[in-house]
Amino acid sequence: MATCHLQSFWVLFLAVSLYFAHTTSTSHIYIVYLGINQFHDPILTSKLHIQVLSDVFASEEDAKRSILYSYSNSFSGFSAKLSSSQATILARMDKVVSVFRSKTLKLHTTRSWDFLGLTLDETRVTPMEFTNGQDVVVGIFDTGVWPESESFQEKPGMRPIPSSWKGVCVEGEKFEPAKACNRKLIGARYYLKGFEQEYGPLNMSGNPEYRSARDFLGHGTHTASTAAGSMVKNASFFGIGQGTARGGAPWARVAVYKICWGINGVGSCTEADILAAFDDALHDGVHVISASFGATPPLSPFFASSADIGSFHAMQLGITVVFSAGNDGPEPSLVQNVAPWSLCVAASTIDRSFPTEIVLDSNFTIMGQSIISKEIKGRLANAITYFVDGVCSLGNWNRKLATGRVVLCFYTPGLVYEIAQVAVKTAKGLGLIFAEPFTKPIADVDDDIPTLHVDINQGTIIGNYLAESLKLPVVQISPSKTIIGKSPAPTVVYFSSRGPSSISPDILKPDITAPGINILAAWPPQTPPTLQPSDDRLVRWNFQSGTSMSCPHVSGVGALLKSVHPGWSPAATRSAIMTTAYTRDASHDSILAGGSMAGSTPFDMGAGHINPLKAMDPGLIYDMKTSDYILFLCNTGYTQEQIERIVLPSSGVDTNCKNMHGPNANINYPSISVPNLRSPITIKRTVRNVGCGKKTTVYFGVAKEPDGVEVVIWPRVLIFSPSKQEKSYYVTLKPLKKSEGRYDFGEIVWSDGFHHVRSPLVVLVNNSDDFTI
Repeated sequence: MATCHLQSFWVLFLAVSLYFAHTTSTSHIYIVYLGINQFHDPILTSKLHIQVLSDVFASEEDAKRSILYSYSNSFSGFSAKLSSSQATILARMDKVVSVFRSKTLKLHTTRSWDFLGLTLDETRVTPMEFTNGQDVVVGIFDTGVWPESESFQEKPGMRPIPSSWKGVCVEGEKFEPAKACNRKLIGARYYLKGFEQEYGPLNMSGNPEYRSARDFLGHGTHTASTAAGSMVKNASFFGIGQGTARGGAPWARVAVYKICWGINGVGSCTEADILAAFDDALHDGVHVISASFGATPPLSPFFASSADIGSFHAMQLGITVVFSAGNDGPEPSLVQNVAPWSLCVAASTIDRSFPTEIVLDSNFTIMGQSIISKEIKGRLANAITYFVDGVCSLGNWNRKLATGRVVLCFYTPGLVYEIAQVAVKTAKGLGLIFAEPFTKPIADVDDDIPTLHVDINQGTIIGNYLAESLKLPVVQISPSKTIIGKSPAPTVVYFSSRGPSSISPDILKPDITAPGINILAAWPPQTPPTLQPSDDRLVRWNFQSGTSMSCPHVSGVGALLKSVHPGWSPAATRSAIMTTAYTRDASHDSILAGGSMAGSTPFDMGAGHINPLKAMDPGLIYDMKTSDYILFLCNTGYTQEQIERIVLPSSGVDTNCKNMHGPNANINYPSISVPNLRSPITIKRTVRNVGCGKKTTVYFGVAKEPDGVEVVIWPRVLIFSPSKQEKSYYVTLKPLKKSEGRYDFGEIVWSDGFHHVRSPLVVLVNNSDDFTI
């Protein structure tokens, strides 16, 4: 029987959720999570769900009518329409792990693979890369897929669908499995019950959507082709960014799970539908899951989150789950998807830019950044002519029309360029030149109106030219060009969500950064590239930006690693990706943190920027055992009874929290984060040699100390032999300064002369009240 304090925790969490949602007896969709599937039989498990649900309904028939999904394939739980009192009663039951409201999550809206070192030149392909993810299945949780895209066509030589695959292609509106699916696109499902309960029947008049796995919003098609799309030559956006498009694992199979639906062009994903997709995908036989969605903090407890529940059970089955970090930067502590059993990905730039020439009166030229395919010619005008105080927002518009004018607007706190776009478009402007801080100008597909991005200095020069002109200057804007290798890259983009984690600061998040800016990938040809009804352009390839785009880059690398190292656990895969990441840009300087003029810290980029080729041969890995996750769960507040319901049983596994000692810093994670260092502590780590196992290998350890912290590694030398491939070492951290509320950063590196296995070290010394040396 669950202890009183844990029951009280879940009842309190549920009560707080209900307070902030509604205090009436109105019914809502709740998820009731029961843990692992005790019966290993979907029919028996579903009967159990009805039985549990019947305890809060007058009859079994009422219980059956209330249920949306019975999660019975890969774990046990259900979603149902319940009142707050019914949910509270269920939360108190011994067999129930958690009960929580189904929230709506949001999406985190091919040169990139060349930038990452995955070349198409067959004369340069390494043996490990050559497999390209053969027979690995990548599950895409998103807005669906445009199956006719060349990215999802099977290529000559593709082997039959693996016999282990249990998934299906589900028929739906304008989606015929016999035509849509093949040896490349091997699965397609869609989930709508949670969405329709929350928002009503899917409205397809004036809000284009497909009642099937077919994609309208384009987001899912884009992410799927980024992760595992087939190779397609001559891909471009009206000639911009032309080249060969392909996913990170172009020979991998793709299975699509449509869980996000469009509402006025915005993708919304309900947790009830998300958990149903996890339940199916784990049973279908995916190897990697790519999920570019999340919820802005405050974050829910781990087992009151469909993403965390689904990814936990995926991890136990050996499935790597990759999430986006979110687009709420650059302020700290807004990172999302922070569970230690999944990968969390930040977004950074690549070395491709889109310079766009601005010519004033045919004699003055300045370069901005944009993605514009047609020439623009008009008159340059100052924002103050059309907007009060020159602030380009709809509320400041003075009703004067800017017809034929390209309006110069300046960034002010709270004014992002999207707001200025809407304002200038409403004023009937021809175009927008938006001047913003040096760290922010990023080219983008013009959403509402052609937009040139310049920095504040450039904007000031243009403004001064305008002020000194006797009449409005003629402005001519040329189509954008594509330039490679001339801009410092990577740079962590300013909007990428930053750490530390707001609910588990002793686990560093994000884990890694990857390309997420102006990624060119497949797009539904019947969907405007800007999603605006007024946009009548039709494209097969489109640029998108966000951690939504960086996430499938890591998913593609995960598929490659699964192909090369099929026996690796998700933790081993994460370790290989993190410990081989780099922290210097192409000019060998520190990677910049967008939104500031400073270098990036682990809170911006995690372990650094992903390096796929090195990740295939990491030298050492930090694997995680069931005991690591149990320690984390114990420290999070779960009891033995709860943990036994969550963790798959295996011999020798101790779920008794009384036998689990030490902070979360002792979890065998590839990074070390200590958010409250008051006195010396010693942390243990265990590494496994996955390099050349036929000879003795010697690794030497070196520490780069965080400011004011002494770091001692023991032993400093690790010797691996064919019979002893696993070794442990200890790290002692001692505060040498009086401090409070300040994080400092270092690293630990093990090297055999060829491999460099690097772990970020994040420490907050917090001893201002009791400092002694």
